[in-house]
Amino acid sequence: MADAAALGTVSQLWRYPASSLAGERQDAIEVGSRTVAGDRLFGLVDATNGEIARPDREAKWHKVPLIRTRLSVARELEVAVPGGGWLAAPGAESDRAVSAFLGFEASIRPFGQENAAPSYAGPLTEARYAKAPIHLLTTASLARLKALHPEGAADPRRFRPNIVVDMEPVEGSFPETEWIGRKLAVGDLLLTVSEPCRRCGFTIIAQDGFDSDPGILRNLVRHNAHNLGVYCTVDRPARVEIGAPMRFV
Repeated sequence: MADAAALGTVSQLWRYPASSLAGERQDAIEVGSRTVAGDRLFGLVDATNGEIARPDREAKWHKVPLIRTRLSVARELEVAVPGGGWLAAPGAESDRAVSAFLGFEASIRPFGQENAAPSYAGPLTEARYAKAPIHLLTTASLARLKALHPEGAADPRRFRPNIVVDMEPVEGSFPETEWIGRKLAVGDLLLTVSEPCRRCGFTIIAQDGFDSDPGILRNLVRHNAHNLGVYCTVDRPARVEIGAPMRFV
Protein backbone atom coordinates (compact mmCIF):
# COMPACT_ATOMS: atom_id res chain seq x y z
CA MET A 1 0.00 0.00 0.00
CA ALA A 2 1.29 3.46 -0.87
CA ASP A 3 2.28 5.83 1.91
CA ALA A 4 -0.75 8.09 2.46
CA ALA A 5 1.53 11.07 3.15
CA ALA A 6 3.70 10.50 0.10
CA LEU A 7 4.10 13.28 -2.45
CA GLY A 8 5.09 10.70 -5.03
CA THR A 9 7.35 7.72 -5.69
CA VAL A 10 10.75 7.34 -7.29
CA SER A 11 10.37 6.36 -10.95
CA GLN A 12 13.91 6.86 -12.30
CA LEU A 13 17.41 6.84 -10.80
CA TRP A 14 20.52 8.03 -12.65
CA ARG A 15 24.24 8.40 -12.21
CA TYR A 16 26.61 10.07 -14.66
CA PRO A 17 30.00 8.32 -14.58
CA ALA A 18 31.51 10.87 -16.99
CA SER A 19 30.47 14.51 -16.95
CA SER A 20 28.50 15.62 -20.06
CA LEU A 21 28.34 12.08 -21.49
CA ALA A 22 25.08 10.08 -21.39
CA GLY A 23 23.98 8.90 -17.96
CA GLU A 24 23.47 5.38 -16.69
CA ARG A 25 19.97 4.46 -15.49
CA GLN A 26 19.93 2.43 -12.28
CA ASP A 27 17.51 0.32 -10.24
CA ALA A 28 19.10 1.70 -7.06
CA ILE A 29 21.71 4.29 -6.12
CA GLU A 30 23.89 4.68 -3.05
CA VAL A 31 23.75 8.26 -1.82
CA GLY A 32 26.58 9.40 0.44
CA SER A 33 26.89 12.67 2.31
CA ARG A 34 28.58 14.38 -0.65
CA THR A 35 27.52 12.60 -3.83
CA VAL A 36 25.99 9.55 -5.49
CA ALA A 37 28.35 6.58 -5.68
CA GLY A 38 29.80 6.40 -9.20
CA ASP A 39 28.67 9.89 -10.19
CA ARG A 40 30.90 12.21 -12.25
CA LEU A 41 34.20 10.42 -11.79
CA PHE A 42 35.58 11.31 -15.23
CA GLY A 43 35.68 14.22 -17.64
CA LEU A 44 36.14 14.61 -21.38
CA VAL A 45 38.71 17.12 -22.61
CA ASP A 46 40.10 18.52 -25.83
CA ALA A 47 43.43 16.71 -25.86
CA THR A 48 45.22 19.59 -27.57
CA ASN A 49 44.65 22.10 -24.77
CA GLY A 50 43.02 20.27 -21.84
CA GLU A 51 39.77 22.22 -22.21
CA ILE A 52 36.89 20.42 -20.46
CA ALA A 53 33.81 19.57 -22.54
CA ARG A 54 31.20 22.35 -22.59
CA PRO A 55 28.19 21.19 -24.62
CA ASP A 56 26.18 24.06 -23.16
CA ARG A 57 28.46 26.64 -24.77
CA GLU A 58 30.33 25.25 -27.77
CA ALA A 59 28.92 23.47 -30.80
CA LYS A 60 31.99 21.25 -31.14
CA TRP A 61 30.83 19.39 -27.99
CA HIS A 62 27.17 18.97 -29.00
CA LYS A 63 27.53 15.27 -29.85
CA VAL A 64 29.02 14.38 -26.45
CA PRO A 65 25.67 13.43 -24.81
CA LEU A 66 25.27 10.72 -27.47
CA ILE A 67 28.27 8.82 -26.04
CA ARG A 68 27.02 6.14 -23.64
CA THR A 69 28.68 5.31 -20.34
CA ARG A 70 28.54 2.56 -17.76
CA LEU A 71 30.54 1.47 -14.73
CA SER A 72 31.61 -2.09 -14.04
CA VAL A 73 31.21 -3.66 -10.59
CA ALA A 74 34.84 -2.69 -10.02
CA ARG A 75 33.91 0.94 -10.83
CA GLU A 76 35.82 0.90 -14.11
CA LEU A 77 34.41 3.12 -16.83
CA GLU A 78 33.29 1.87 -20.24
CA VAL A 79 32.07 4.09 -23.07
CA ALA A 80 30.40 3.48 -26.43
CA VAL A 81 30.04 5.90 -29.33
CA PRO A 82 26.98 5.51 -31.57
CA GLY A 83 27.40 2.42 -33.74
CA GLY A 84 30.35 1.17 -31.68
CA GLY A 85 30.86 -1.36 -28.91
CA TRP A 86 31.82 -0.84 -25.30
CA LEU A 87 35.44 0.20 -24.71
CA ALA A 88 37.40 0.52 -21.47
CA ALA A 89 38.19 4.11 -20.52
CA PRO A 90 40.41 5.95 -20.00
CA GLY A 91 42.48 4.32 -22.71
CA ALA A 92 44.00 4.82 -26.13
CA GLU A 93 41.33 2.80 -27.95
CA SER A 94 38.41 4.62 -26.35
CA ASP A 95 40.07 7.99 -26.93
CA ARG A 96 40.52 7.12 -30.63
CA ALA A 97 36.85 6.16 -30.93
CA VAL A 98 35.64 9.29 -29.16
CA SER A 99 37.98 11.50 -31.19
CA ALA A 100 36.81 9.98 -34.48
CA PHE A 101 33.18 10.50 -33.45
CA LEU A 102 33.69 14.14 -32.43
CA GLY A 103 36.04 15.04 -35.26
CA PHE A 104 38.91 16.32 -33.13
CA GLU A 105 41.41 14.90 -30.65
CA ALA A 106 39.65 14.25 -27.34
CA SER A 107 40.49 12.29 -24.23
CA ILE A 108 38.62 10.89 -21.22
CA ARG A 109 40.43 11.59 -17.96
CA PRO A 110 39.68 10.97 -14.27
CA PHE A 111 38.70 13.81 -11.96
CA GLY A 112 41.61 13.25 -9.60
CA GLN A 113 43.72 10.16 -8.96
CA GLU A 114 41.20 8.85 -6.42
CA ASN A 115 38.76 8.20 -9.27
CA ALA A 116 41.30 6.33 -11.42
CA ALA A 117 42.12 2.63 -11.45
CA PRO A 118 45.23 1.82 -9.35
CA SER A 119 47.17 1.05 -12.53
CA TYR A 120 46.27 4.35 -14.22
CA ALA A 121 49.23 6.69 -14.67
CA GLY A 122 47.86 9.03 -17.32
CA PRO A 123 46.80 12.68 -17.16
CA LEU A 124 44.04 13.91 -14.85
CA THR A 125 41.55 16.76 -15.14
CA GLU A 126 39.41 18.81 -12.78
CA ALA A 127 35.65 19.19 -12.67
CA ARG A 128 34.53 22.55 -14.04
CA TYR A 129 31.95 23.12 -11.31
CA ALA A 130 31.23 22.00 -7.76
CA LYS A 131 28.26 19.70 -7.94
CA ALA A 132 25.52 19.45 -5.33
CA PRO A 133 25.06 16.01 -3.75
CA ILE A 134 21.64 15.31 -5.32
CA HIS A 135 19.64 16.68 -8.22
CA LEU A 136 15.93 15.87 -7.84
CA LEU A 137 13.24 16.40 -10.47
CA THR A 138 9.50 15.63 -10.40
CA THR A 139 7.29 14.50 -13.26
CA ALA A 140 4.92 17.29 -12.13
CA SER A 141 7.46 19.86 -13.29
CA LEU A 142 8.02 17.96 -16.53
CA ALA A 143 4.24 17.98 -17.06
CA ARG A 144 4.16 21.74 -16.51
CA LEU A 145 6.92 22.21 -19.09
CA LYS A 146 5.06 19.96 -21.52
CA ALA A 147 1.88 22.00 -21.02
CA LEU A 148 3.79 25.18 -21.87
CA HIS A 149 5.66 23.59 -24.79
CA PRO A 150 3.45 20.75 -26.11
CA GLU A 151 5.52 20.13 -29.23
CA GLY A 152 8.71 19.60 -27.22
CA ALA A 153 10.17 16.47 -25.62
CA ALA A 154 10.28 17.15 -21.87
CA ASP A 155 12.54 14.15 -21.39
CA PRO A 156 14.34 13.80 -18.02
CA ARG A 157 17.61 13.10 -19.84
CA ARG A 158 17.73 16.73 -20.95
CA PHE A 159 18.11 17.75 -17.30
CA ARG A 160 20.42 15.04 -15.87
CA PRO A 161 18.68 14.39 -12.53
CA ASN A 162 19.81 11.75 -10.06
CA ILE A 163 16.28 11.11 -8.77
CA VAL A 164 13.04 11.46 -10.74
CA VAL A 165 9.89 11.35 -8.62
CA ASP A 166 6.56 10.46 -10.19
CA MET A 167 4.14 13.06 -8.83
CA GLU A 168 0.70 14.30 -9.79
CA PRO A 169 0.81 17.53 -11.82
CA VAL A 170 0.13 20.79 -9.97
CA GLU A 171 -1.70 23.19 -12.27
CA GLY A 172 0.39 26.21 -13.16
CA SER A 173 3.33 25.13 -10.98
CA PHE A 174 6.83 23.71 -11.06
CA PRO A 175 6.28 22.40 -7.52
CA GLU A 176 9.75 21.48 -6.26
CA THR A 177 11.05 24.95 -7.14
CA GLU A 178 8.82 26.17 -4.29
CA TRP A 179 10.33 23.76 -1.73
CA ILE A 180 13.62 25.58 -1.07
CA GLY A 181 14.60 25.05 2.57
CA ARG A 182 12.18 22.17 3.10
CA LYS A 183 13.25 18.68 4.15
CA LEU A 184 12.35 15.53 2.22
CA ALA A 185 12.51 11.84 2.92
CA VAL A 186 13.03 9.69 -0.16
CA GLY A 187 12.76 6.20 1.27
CA ASP A 188 15.42 6.20 4.00
CA LEU A 189 17.31 9.10 2.45
CA LEU A 190 16.87 12.47 4.16
CA LEU A 191 17.47 15.63 2.13
CA THR A 192 17.25 19.39 2.45
CA VAL A 193 16.19 21.22 -0.70
CA SER A 194 18.96 23.78 -1.03
CA GLU A 195 18.44 25.68 -4.30
CA PRO A 196 16.66 25.59 -7.64
CA CYS A 197 18.54 24.08 -10.55
CA ARG A 198 19.26 26.84 -13.03
CA ARG A 199 19.17 25.45 -16.54
CA CYS A 200 21.67 26.12 -19.33
CA GLY A 201 22.08 25.45 -23.03
CA PHE A 202 22.68 21.74 -22.40
CA THR A 203 18.92 21.27 -22.09
CA ILE A 204 18.25 22.10 -25.74
CA ILE A 205 20.83 19.71 -27.25
CA ALA A 206 19.69 16.63 -29.19
CA GLN A 207 20.14 13.23 -27.57
CA ASP A 208 19.22 9.69 -28.52
CA GLY A 209 15.47 9.84 -29.12
CA PHE A 210 14.87 13.59 -29.32
CA ASP A 211 16.03 16.56 -31.36
CA SER A 212 17.57 19.91 -30.52
CA ASP A 213 14.88 22.24 -29.16
CA PRO A 214 15.56 25.86 -28.08
CA GLY A 215 11.94 26.09 -26.94
CA ILE A 216 12.76 23.97 -23.88
CA LEU A 217 15.06 26.59 -22.38
CA ARG A 218 13.05 29.52 -23.68
CA ASN A 219 9.98 28.37 -21.72
CA LEU A 220 11.97 27.77 -18.55
CA VAL A 221 13.46 31.24 -18.79
CA ARG A 222 10.04 32.79 -19.37
CA HIS A 223 7.98 30.82 -16.85
CA ASN A 224 10.33 29.63 -14.08
CA ALA A 225 13.32 32.02 -13.93
CA HIS A 226 15.58 29.57 -15.85
CA ASN A 227 14.91 26.76 -13.33
CA LEU A 228 13.74 23.15 -13.40
CA GLY A 229 14.26 20.68 -10.57
CA VAL A 230 16.21 21.30 -7.37
CA TYR A 231 19.56 20.61 -5.78
CA CYS A 232 19.55 18.94 -2.38
CA THR A 233 22.04 18.42 0.42
CA VAL A 234 22.12 15.12 2.30
CA ASP A 235 21.07 14.95 5.96
CA ARG A 236 21.13 11.14 6.16
CA PRO A 237 22.80 9.02 3.49
CA ALA A 238 20.97 5.90 2.28
CA ARG A 239 20.38 3.54 -0.58
CA VAL A 240 17.42 4.57 -2.75
CA GLU A 241 15.47 2.16 -4.93
CA ILE A 242 12.81 2.54 -7.62
CA GLY A 243 9.39 2.80 -5.97
CA ALA A 244 10.63 4.55 -2.81
CA PRO A 245 8.07 7.08 -1.51
CA MET A 246 8.93 10.77 -1.16
CA ARG A 247 7.36 12.86 1.58
CA PHE A 248 7.97 16.06 3.48
CA VAL A 249 9.70 15.73 6.87
